Amino acid sequence: MNVFYNAQGVGDVLFVQLTTETPAQVVCERKNDVAILKDEKTGEIAGFNLFDVSTYFAVSAVGQVELTEELGEQLKDALKKNEANIELNLDFSPKFVVGYVTEKEKHPNADKLNICQVDVGDETLQIVCGAPNVEAGQKVVVAKVGAVMPSGMIIKDAELRGVASSGMICSAKELGLKDAPEEKGILVLDEQKEAGEAFEI
Repeated sequence: MNVFYNAQGVGDVLFVQLTTETPAQVVCERKNDVAILKDEKTGEIAGFNLFDVSTYFAVSAVGQVELTEELGEQLKDALKKNEANIELNLDFSPKFVVGYVTEKEKHPNADKLNICQVDVGDETLQIVCGAPNVEAGQKVVVAKVGAVMPSGMIIKDAELRGVASSGMICSAKELGLKDAPEEKGILVLDEQKEAGEAFEI
């Protein structure tokens, strides 16, 4: 779940995205101050907009809003007041974490891609990576599925040339870090970092 707010740009509206996939066709159902956005084909709720959000709670962020337990409870309360029956899947785990590349093998259908197995603490993710400097044994930064990159891109489960990929191994430039090098390549971290540890950007 991702939450966005920009009072100056679009007004006092909170945008809540419940899925990483954007439906081809969306239908909108209004429940007072809540506009529920559904996939026209499946009926699945893709997200909702909460209008006049400042009458429910204060939001100071511009752009992505950090999902906290407090915000989760405020959203549930606002939905209840508007009789909007939406179940929130609240995941407070960090979306940018330290990963340890345990294996790397060449992609069978693409010369410049590698298939990496990356330990992120509580699980091992398979990530297809095109960086020329990725190697087994490295500590790296992983953007997990659902992460919102500084560019605004949302990380999704993908299939690259027929191979499943869950997440992205990031470069300093992709993370928007100061003094990021121009040359292509992932950010390699020092060995003191632990797999699964949150990475602040």
